Amino acid sequence: MFSHIMLGSNDIARSKRFYDAILGATGCEPAEPNAKGRLVYVHRSGRLVITKPLNGEPATGGNGSTIGFAMNSPEEADAWHKAGVANGGEAIEDAPGVRHTATGDLYLAYLRDPDGNKLCALHAMPA
Repeated sequence: MFSHIMLGSNDIARSKRFYDAILGATGCEPAEPNAKGRLVYVHRSGRLVITKPLNGEPATGGNGSTIGFAMNSPEEADAWHKAGVANGGEAIEDAPGVRHTATGDLYLAYLRDPDGNKLCALHAMPA
């Protein structure tokens, strides 16, 4: 359904440290700023772009928005979360762990990136 997700950053170098770390925990290669100064991460058929806002205004986290990252295991979600906290992210909501939902058990871990964007690592647990 989605071709890519683009998030604003007030500090590309700070965002690079953060996203290189959390995405590196999932096997994604680090990004280098392109000709427009954007970071482009490509992994598991997904594309995440980090950029300064085009309108020149400060980047802010979307109120009510969450960007979800698919994880291959609870251990990968934990590594993602740990890398995020160690690189400027903020642990939010409940600690990483299993949540029981009407559609099955999910292993979830939540962070805010350095610009306030809410992120979630999600692994659907086997039935």
